[in-house]
Amino acid sequence: MTHATPGHSRRKVAVVGVSLSDCGRVDEATPYALHAQAARRALADSGLDRSVVDGLASAGLGTLAPAEVAEYLGLRPTWVDSTSVGGSTWEVMAAHAADAIAAGRANAVLLVYGSTARADIRAGRRTGNLSFGARGPLQFEFPYGHTLVAKYAMAARRHMHTYGTTLEQLASVAVQARANAASNPEAMFRTPVTVDEVLSGPMIADPFTKLHCCIRSDGGAAVLLAAEEYVRDCRTAPVWVLGTGEHVSHTSMSEWADFTVSPAAVSGRLAFERAGVRPAEIDLAEIYDAFTYMTLVTLEDLGFCAKGEGGAFVDAAKGRLLVGGELPVNTDGGGLSAQHPGMRGLFLLVEAVRQLRGELPEGRQVRRPDGSPPELAVASGTGGWFCSSGTVVLGRG
Repeated sequence: MTHATPGHSRRKVAVVGVSLSDCGRVDEATPYALHAQAARRALADSGLDRSVVDGLASAGLGTLAPAEVAEYLGLRPTWVDSTSVGGSTWEVMAAHAADAIAAGRANAVLLVYGSTARADIRAGRRTGNLSFGARGPLQFEFPYGHTLVAKYAMAARRHMHTYGTTLEQLASVAVQARANAASNPEAMFRTPVTVDEVLSGPMIADPFTKLHCCIRSDGGAAVLLAAEEYVRDCRTAPVWVLGTGEHVSHTSMSEWADFTVSPAAVSGRLAFERAGVRPAEIDLAEIYDAFTYMTLVTLEDLGFCAKGEGGAFVDAAKGRLLVGGELPVNTDGGGLSAQHPGMRGLFLLVEAVRQLRGELPEGRQVRRPDGSPPELAVASGTGGWFCSSGTVVLGRG
């Protein structure tokens, strides 16, 4: 294959392979093993040989990622990305990979992730930097106990104060995520829950009870993007990358201009503009949901409803977020019910691609009014405590 050269038109980019590793409770695996399992499955899904992979994007593992992951997978990439901006990492990496492929700097880029976050905690292994926040801009908030969940809770309370959003409306997000998970055999938690059950659970950080918060799981995922000329050799239908956007907002809460506006307001606008589509044309949305408030405010900021109307939009009685609803959201059950091994953004892309291909069983598969698979999907990841956002618009046609 020849690379594009300056002066030539940019190549179109497609997602040609996606997969999850074993997820949920995977006590016997290492993070590297989950990376390898997901990567092998994604390559098998695409039908391409690993020799075509000349790009690798990896974050969250090792001190030399993606070099360590590349060695473990037996790859020698000539294009790499290790951007790490929390939960939005994988949407941002997908944007970078798509740009590289379009410009001819790579032909096929593998995005891969794996984590044993749940197993590590159960075994008493503490991971990550325990002094996180004690240096740099965060040093002024760190001594006062600003935990991650508390920061999200503060933002949710601000939205409730400003717009009258209710606890019941926030709980509705968890209820519908669990309803979607019920038809997903890969989801960790599938038993339906009610609004009352969400509200009556153990308090974690006011207003969040336990079921307002994401689960802790093991698991990995992989996504393979390739230039348009590879599509004819693939075993699955391509899903095209139509538009992307990324944005970094803040790290210190004191530098966040408005707790009711997430960075998805910028990344989403850019992605939709570049894709040439409007939110009203989107058939389903996969949104990072470490907490219920994330889903609500991201829906507002992506333009699916007006600012302040997110509470009414997600009300469980309307069922908009269900697989058969007006705007299916987190159709696999999301981080609230399916799996959440850490930086979950890659799982959003996997689910969006599976839905656009129309390959999921009835009851789990989103359908347009005429019964056809969806045409357009958006995946939007959020990192930190609304510190960063990456949004990707994907299309079947």
